[in-house]
Amino acid sequence: MQEFPATPAVDDAPEVIESGHLWLQEWVVGAPLRFRLGDAGLVFGDGARTFDPWEEPVGYRFAARAVRETFDREAFRAAVDAPGDYTFLGVATRFEGVAYDWDRLPAFLGVDVHAPDRGFRTPDVAEQAFERLGLAPVNAVSKELPARDFRPERYEMPASAYRNGPVAGLLVRNKNGGRALVVTPAVGADPPTVDPETLVEEAVTPERIDRVAATLGDGTTVDRVLDRLVERLVRERYAALPEPVDADAIRSAAAESVARRLST
Repeated sequence: MQEFPATPAVDDAPEVIESGHLWLQEWVVGAPLRFRLGDAGLVFGDGARTFDPWEEPVGYRFAARAVRETFDREAFRAAVDAPGDYTFLGVATRFEGVAYDWDRLPAFLGVDVHAPDRGFRTPDVAEQAFERLGLAPVNAVSKELPARDFRPERYEMPASAYRNGPVAGLLVRNKNGGRALVVTPAVGADPPTVDPETLVEEAVTPERIDRVAATLGDGTTVDRVLDRLVERLVRERYAALPEPVDADAIRSAAAESVARRLST
């Protein structure tokens, strides 16, 4: 799969904003996630490695599941000649010190599309591609902004589309493939560590179990509810969990509550 493009701080890449028109996209704090369509289905990777199919680390499972459930494979195969040679790149949205509205924030946000014959597509083309294939593109704060109108030191950071507060930063892109990052000061913090038992005590309520079960419909079982519940808990509290994240410990701590609730 194509690697993620380098994204320097805007102070280190002033040429990105010197001329032309810019796209400003909300920088969402999460984990890099890329994927392509393989012979046996979707194959995922982070910024450094490719995951074995269906063996994604627990911190990526929520996003990988969402992509698998919504990505329109048939439409993609019909639209291009070599679908396996394209790479889709974006963000697996999880807690990395910035608290988002997790019900509002998609599990995966698409940022880039890399085509085998044309390289990274422009931000407008990438946005349209994600939308047509069933995935949410990252929020575009401003499109086609004249470069002369953007001065990072004077630009007022807009409100986030996914949290109550300003964006964590802006991904600034031009139509020539240049990109740079402007980070909002003092957004996010290192959270205190929480162990699996405490996490379950704080977050696993009967109402939450019911909501997860409702998404499964007729396929509701204790094991399936636990799978989805653990994915969501890890997503929402990832940076607060001890490393490496012990999904089995979280599952074990939640098992009795889930089984009891589903039996009522």
